Amino acid sequence: MVLECKHVWDYISEFLDDSLPAETKELVQKHLENCEICSAILDSTRNILILTADDRVFELPTGYSERLHARLAREIHGANSRPEKPIQDQDAQDQDVQDQD
Repeated sequence: MVLECKHVWDYISEFLDDSLPAETKELVQKHLENCEICSAILDSTRNILILTADDRVFELPTGYSERLHARLAREIHGANSRPEKPIQDQDAQDQDVQDQD
């Protein structure tokens, strides 16, 4: 039996957890050896698991929370009351705010 990519994707988590039946695990492994896309998905999933399991905490820059809330408020209120500004203009405004801090 040959597995298609969509089936391998369904098995990725169990493959990483080493909880697949031996026969299925072997089929998935053979597919991964020959499929760059599925191998990349496996690697990406593994990296996400590593990153989300990392308990390190990073301190945010001073004023980040306030800038974030201000931008969210602008986006929320702006979407309800006026046409959107081009993203480039909004990013320039955000940079100005950051430079002021």
